[in-house]
Amino acid sequence: MRVARSRLLQNAAASSCILLILVAIGVGLPMVDRALPAERPVPPHLPYEVGGGVTVVPPAGAMLDVTRTRPTARQGTALFVLGQVRYVIVVAPFGGDLDGAVDRLRRKVANADGQLEAGLPALTGTGLTGREGAYTTPDRAGRYAVFLAPEVSIEVTVSGTETQLAENEPAIEASVATITYRGRL
Repeated sequence: MRVARSRLLQNAAASSCILLILVAIGVGLPMVDRALPAERPVPPHLPYEVGGGVTVVPPAGAMLDVTRTRPTARQGTALFVLGQVRYVIVVAPFGGDLDGAVDRLRRKVANADGQLEAGLPALTGTGLTGREGAYTTPDRAGRYAVFLAPEVSIEVTVSGTETQLAENEPAIEASVATITYRGRL
C-alpha cells in the first residue's frame, strides 16, 4: 500500500506542477501581449508587403498596427496609423469588374452605418486603375479607393476627422500612388 500511496503523491505533485505551468502561461502570455505596443514604426521609403502580391510604400511617420495587419500569399490587410488617422489597405482575391469591387466596399461601409459616395476614376503611379471617392460613418469621415489587379481587388480606406484627413492627405495620396501588384508570390 505504501507504494501506491507514494505513487499517488508523486502523480498529484506532478499534476500540480503542470497545472501551475498552464496557469502561468494562461495568465502570463496575455500580460506580455498587452505590454507590447500594438503600433510599430515602419521603415520610410521601403515597400511594405500587404499580401496577395501587393506592396505599398507607407507615408513617412506612419505606424503599423500589428494587431490588425495580416499579410498572406493570397490576401492581406495592413493598417497604418498617422496620429488619429487610420489608413487601411485590404487585398482580397476577386474575379469581378471594378463596379463589383466598389459595390463590395459599399456593402462594408453600409454595414458600419455609413454611406459611400460615387467615385471618380483613379490611377496609381504603377498603372493600376480604380475608383476613388469619399464616405461617411456616424463617427468618422473618410476617403476610399478601389483598384483592380488581375487576381485581386485592392481596397484603400482612410478615416479620421475632416481636419486630420486634410493634414495627412498629401502623404497618404503619395503612398496610394505607390501601390504595386507583382502577382502572387
